[in-house]
Amino acid sequence: MAIIETHDLTKKFDKLTAVDRLNLSINEGEIFGLLGPNGAGKTTTLSMLATLLPPTDGNAAVAGFDVRRDAAKVRRNIGFVFQDPSSDDMLTGRENLYLHALMYGVDMRNINEKMDAVLRLVDLTDKQHQRMKGYSGGMRRRLELARGLLHEPRVLFLDEPTLGLDPQTRQHLWKYIKKLSTEKKVTIIITTHYMEEADMLCDRVAIIDHGKIAALDTPQKLKSMLGGDVVKLMVKDPKLAAVKKLKYVKDLKHEDGVVTMTMFDSNKHLQEVLKKVGDVESVETRKPTLNDVFLHFTGNEMRDSDDASEGGWSERMMHSSVENR
Repeated sequence: MAIIETHDLTKKFDKLTAVDRLNLSINEGEIFGLLGPNGAGKTTTLSMLATLLPPTDGNAAVAGFDVRRDAAKVRRNIGFVFQDPSSDDMLTGRENLYLHALMYGVDMRNINEKMDAVLRLVDLTDKQHQRMKGYSGGMRRRLELARGLLHEPRVLFLDEPTLGLDPQTRQHLWKYIKKLSTEKKVTIIITTHYMEEADMLCDRVAIIDHGKIAALDTPQKLKSMLGGDVVKLMVKDPKLAAVKKLKYVKDLKHEDGVVTMTMFDSNKHLQEVLKKVGDVESVETRKPTLNDVFLHFTGNEMRDSDDASEGGWSERMMHSSVENR
């Protein structure tokens, strides 16, 4: 059963089309990844789903409510963990949760029980009376998760939830995110620049570029779309014309002395490629990763953000939420 549906969802800013006729159907209880380069339209999409931005065209429904007509009902059913921390450093963890409960109109008759439950979920019970300024980065992100769940949303948006965290802390946070999906049955929409994060967590992934969906499927199926193995050769003056003619070689690229290709049956055909390409200094073969898929559909050039809704998103969400309670 779909809990989020969009139909030709579009957002334009003057001459810029940030989101271009986007069609999504996200199932209840699913962990869904939204990936894309800077300025691809990810933040604009989430802003429309959160009723922060009105669509220019098309429509969307979240938890059964139209984002145009039923904005307040949509907001009661969603939670956020923002990329930028939005907790008060001078308050304790529990005090931050209590403030959030007041803002979201949580029933005060069982607020302590709810705060205890979310603190247990993210293993912060023993740190709940410590001021936030003494929290580590990982503890802050875990408290943000707890805060986003306090009003029991059906949908939770996570915007770069592990950005800037060390690998060990990221692994721990992945465990909590998985727990939210399995134990709380929360539908989670996650944006991330860590491809291994999307691969590990997401049931399905949509790669969005220039406001359109370039690919959408499970991580495994997306990787299988590339076909074969990824082969990297360090070669001086490679003879690419002969290699390009081989039927089992595709997506051949040459940059800075490194030849990268996707090859079917690399175990069988690699020796033939090595004979044709020239003086090979080193060889690397591996299975395709989600990062390879990402680069395949979006290219590998650096981009500056041109998403007109970027910046100040968390502040607008907090203010809008209070105004519509």
